[in-house]
Amino acid sequence: MRTEIDAREMLPPEPFERVVAALETFAPGDEIVLLLYREPYPLYDMLARNGYRYSTEHDEDGTVRVRIG
Repeated sequence: MRTEIDAREMLPPEPFERVVAALETFAPGDEIVLLLYREPYPLYDMLARNGYRYSTEHDEDGTVRVRIG
C-alpha cells in the first residue's frame, strides 16, 4: 500500500506524528511518501534507529520528497 502525506503546509511536529502513525500499520512492500519544504532531520534519525529504509528527492519547486519503504 502507498500512503502519501502532504505536509508542506504543516508545522512541526505534525509531519513527524503523521509518519509515526502511518508506520504503525506499515507492512513489507508498503511505501510512505512524505512531502515537505524542509529536510526532516529528526525523522531521518528515528527511521535509521528503527531500521527503516528511506530515500530523499528534491523537486524543482522546493519540495523535499521522502520515500519510506
